[in-house]
Amino acid sequence: MKLNTKANIDNTDDFYETLIEFHRGLSDEESLKANAKLVLLLANHIGDQEVIAEAMAIAHNVGNKE
Repeated sequence: MKLNTKANIDNTDDFYETLIEFHRGLSDEESLKANAKLVLLLANHIGDQEVIAEAMAIAHNVGNKE
């Protein structure tokens, strides 16, 4: 399986609002912990280490010019 990097969420505005609500009321530390838990849950759901490693590499390079 290859990582799907094309838009794959039906309503991105609703997703973004849900993500904002997910963090509402959390301290910075709580927000970081919640993000870590979410990443681990989603990685477990994906289950393919190659896909997860590809996602990590892409995420690690966000903002870097290649």
